[in-house]
Amino acid sequence: MTASPLLPVLDVRPAEDAGSAGDVFTGPNLPHWRPRLFGGQVLGQVAVAAGRTVPEDRDLHSLHAYFLRPGDPRVPVVFAVERLRDGRSFSARRVQAMQDGVPILSGIASFQTAAEGLEHHEPAPDVPGPEDLTSDYVLLDALDHPAARQLGRGRHVELRHVEPALYTDPDPERRAGQAVWFRLDAPLPGPDLLHRAALAYASDLSVLEPVLRRHGLAWAAPGMSVASLDHAMWWHRPARADEWVLYVQESPSASGARGLSTGRMYDRAGRLIATVAQEGMVRVP
Repeated sequence: MTASPLLPVLDVRPAEDAGSAGDVFTGPNLPHWRPRLFGGQVLGQVAVAAGRTVPEDRDLHSLHAYFLRPGDPRVPVVFAVERLRDGRSFSARRVQAMQDGVPILSGIASFQTAAEGLEHHEPAPDVPGPEDLTSDYVLLDALDHPAARQLGRGRHVELRHVEPALYTDPDPERRAGQAVWFRLDAPLPGPDLLHRAALAYASDLSVLEPVLRRHGLAWAAPGMSVASLDHAMWWHRPARADEWVLYVQESPSASGARGLSTGRMYDRAGRLIATVAQEGMVRVP
């Protein structure tokens, strides 16, 4: 089977014209269904750019980022990495994602060598498996609209909602939480860092939906504007992004035209592999 189209996008490489600028990387943009660059792509690329500058025995365990400007999918992104610290167990890196000389995202990533210690995690909820749910590809293909097909298959991540999807119709129950299964729709070869980056990419696809769900909104609501403001992610255990992951999300608050969502990612064995938090701007007419 052909490798995921996300592979060359996430697998950023040293910029050929960086010269003496130090740790500078770049990578192609994935063709997108919106005029703005998808924030999840930049999150994943930032994770890999930072990881290229730390020893291979140190795993990415957290990333905190602010979205500063909308990205242009027609313009390559340059990732400038600053080495903040290399301790005995932890390394920290600041990454500026730049287009046309100005930052579109600023983030700090932390890496750690393997260590033994306390172990516990919140158990996964009991929800239907992905085999018992309808793929969002099927739902979007049924709309028979080019934008809907690009929105689905153009992301190269298959989603399967446990609750009704919000593409065209709101949730009549106005729940503040949801669960979504996802996986890359093609294999992702490469090291653990790429899979952690792909989880970051996928984490941004649906994390704000509980905010919309709670307020009876769908993505197709006329005049609504939604944009990510900041994003935090912690990786707890290794996992593959090309195998099914359960993403359990909830929104504890919305105020000031901002909505907060949190999420927990579980593998098929029920292990908690990552935790996510994001605040987004949500403006409605």
